[in-house]
Amino acid sequence: MDGDFRREFVREAGALKQHPALVLNADYRPLSYYPLSLWPWQDAVKAAWLDRVDIVAEYDRIVRSPSTKIRIPSVVVLKDYVKPQKRVAFTRFNLFLRDGFCCQYCGAKGDLTFDHVVPRAAGGVTSWENVVAACSACNLRKGSKSLNRSGLSLCKSPRAPGADELRNHGRKFPPGHLHESWMDFLYWDAELEA
Repeated sequence: MDGDFRREFVREAGALKQHPALVLNADYRPLSYYPLSLWPWQDAVKAAWLDRVDIVAEYDRIVRSPSTKIRIPSVVVLKDYVKPQKRVAFTRFNLFLRDGFCCQYCGAKGDLTFDHVVPRAAGGVTSWENVVAACSACNLRKGSKSLNRSGLSLCKSPRAPGADELRNHGRKFPPGHLHESWMDFLYWDAELEA
């Protein structure tokens, strides 16, 4: 009997990892779309207990302590507004997000790296305006040649993205799992079906 209880408890704890909470800012918008602003259920319960968030939606699952039981939150809203960053960090991830996770020479997806449009050997700098996402084949083909010498052309000219632009790009790449209670908050400005 004890062994069965112990196995069930361990199985249960692992299952609860599958109940993340969508975290919304005080204006009811996600803190980020890509990656989606999610907390483990434990952090959501703790924040609710400390009165830092309001629970908007819940899972059917319940967690218990010796004195309390609470339904696991699926959507929480911060009580204090977190001002979104205006500056966009120049990172590989943000570069790929700006370029839609597509090679900017051939449009291929997957197996991406980045390429300096004006090669560093020719004085090109590592900046938003000179670096693009590129597949390995196009990157190898271009090498340290100029665009004209390589025979490649850009799908669009590289530029520094705004924070709002990058957030909107992130909305196009939903995670593998979206709980139904999140939908009203993720696509709140999407056109409704007639």
